[in-house]
Order: sequence, then C-alpha cells, then structure tokens
Amino acid sequence: MPQSKEVLNLAVSMGEELLKNGGEIYRVQETVCRVMEAYDVWDYNVFVVTNGIFATVHEERADAGSMVRYIPLGEINLEKIAKINQLSREICQGHCSLREANKRLKACRQGAGVKDVTLIFACGIESAGFCFLLGGHFIDSVFSFLLGMLLQTFLLMGTKRNVSKFILNILGSAMVTAGSLVLYRLVQDILYDRIIIGGIIVLMPGVALVTGIRDLFNGDYLSGGIRMMDALLTGICIAAGVGAAVKIFQLLGGGALPL
Repeated sequence: MPQSKEVLNLAVSMGEELLKNGGEIYRVQETVCRVMEAYDVWDYNVFVVTNGIFATVHEERADAGSMVRYIPLGEINLEKIAKINQLSREICQGHCSLREANKRLKACRQGAGVKDVTLIFACGIESAGFCFLLGGHFIDSVFSFLLGMLLQTFLLMGTKRNVSKFILNILGSAMVTAGSLVLYRLVQDILYDRIIIGGIIVLMPGVALVTGIRDLFNGDYLSGGIRMMDALLTGICIAAGVGAAVKIFQLLGGGALPL
C-alpha cells in the first residue's frame, strides 16, 4: 500500500473513532486534516458529517486514493476522545511514526472501557445526586439511587440485545416512573417527582444536545441538525414513557396524583 493511502487510512480511522464516541464535527475534521499534513500529505479533501467521513488524496495522480466510512451514532466515551486527541498531538509534533500510531490506535479501539458494575454504580450515584440537588430528601436520594442502578442495568441488557434506543428510552423512563409511584404508595412521605427526575437523568441526551449546538455554531448545519434531532427525539421518548406510566397509575388508582 502506498504511503499516502496508509496515512489516509490512519487519519480516517482516527476520525472515525472520534465521531463514534461523540466528538464534534470540527474536531474530527481538524484531526483528519492535521494527521495527513503531519505525514506530508497535502493534496487531500475531507468531508465529515455525523454519520460518515469522506476523504480523498492525490485525486489527479496515479497513487490517488479515496475512503468512505459509515459511522452510526454510538455511546459517548470521553476517555477514547482524549486518547485520540493526545495521539494526534504527538503525531503533529513528530513524536510518533506511522507504524507506532497505528499500534496505539488499535490499542485504543480494543480498550476494555468501563466495567458494567462500575457503570451501574456510577449511574446510581448520578441519580441520587441530581435528586438531592433538585430538592429531594435523603430517603428520596436513596430510592433514586436504586432506581438509577436498575435503569442502567436494564439499558445494558437491552443494548446487548440490540434493542432500539428509542424503545429503551420509553420503557426505561416508564420503569423508573412506575417504580417511583409504587414507592410513593408504600412509603407516602417521599417526593416521588424528585425521585423520577433523578432516576431518568441517566437517559438525558446532554452531551448530544451540547455537541449539536456547537456544530451549528461552527457552521455544520447538517451534522448539528442531526444531533439536535436525535436529542429531541430522545427527549420525546422519555416524556412519552413518563407520561404513559403516570396516566396508567392514575387510571388504576382512581384519581390524580398530589403535587
């Protein structure tokens, strides 16, 4: 494989890893361009959107090459983004050969990531913390902690079975809401609304929303619009799950819930 095509493959692969893990469009574009220039490839064109990368090198020469990568929206992993950013900085500073860069990129891709148990516990802490910050009492935070862990366990199980993200958001938010209302009937002296908010905070598309806004401000209207639409649909699914659970509980209980 010619040197230019090896560089193209490395640059696009690094951009793919950034995009897959929640990197902004401008960051992906800049990384791909800087990596190719660091290895003395100047005749190139790169186009990045939320779901793909299109790149070419030396279009008018015999060693011309092109590459297209389809990249579905995935989970946010800021650790991998930080590692790829560090690798790109070392490449631009001339401290990393092409062979070494490929090895480090492969190691980053094969990283074990966060263990399920750690993630479940962290989501429980997140739910409890938000419940407390929003005015919940200690007992409310405890219940929110348990529901947050239950929700994350449900999400992990659904993801491993390739269940649609929108279905998971609807069912997950409904499960948290139903659990909060059942606890309210059993304990009475709790703030069920704070527990619900704390429990479903795990589902909130905060990073996707902020990334979409940043893409729009950087002039990437297509990519920003896609991310904003994804965040909006996620919010609608969460609202549908909560609303459905509350309505069913009202019908079964024979009255409105107290505020």
